[in-house]
Amino acid sequence: MYTYRHNTAVEDLVVRFVDGGKIAAVVCHATCVLLDAKLPSGDLLVAGRTWTGFANSEEDVADSFVGQKIQPFRIEDEARALKGTNFIVHQAFAAHAVRDGGLITGQQQHSGAAAARLVIEALGR
Repeated sequence: MYTYRHNTAVEDLVVRFVDGGKIAAVVCHATCVLLDAKLPSGDLLVAGRTWTGFANSEEDVADSFVGQKIQPFRIEDEARALKGTNFIVHQAFAAHAVRDGGLITGQQQHSGAAAARLVIEALGR
């Protein structure tokens, strides 16, 4: 959340993969890189796409557990404020991954295996 948001090097890497017809998988809080990643056209990479990331319900659990707000922003809030994108979440801390073309996203840490299965599927293996 602190190192990926507004990190143009990471944004460019993900964009180059997806725009180049490769697979890019991003899971958990790392999905915050997608909030600002733009295609060469200037459009957001997630424009017209369905994707997921760490949910507000999960942030609520984490914040409650430590007794304070942990993250500087919430991915779900930021994603839902973007026009023309479809951010979806499922039950808190249940495995959930989404593939939209070459972009694969996982909701949180329990979604890594589900995202990996989508990568393998996308690679045709």
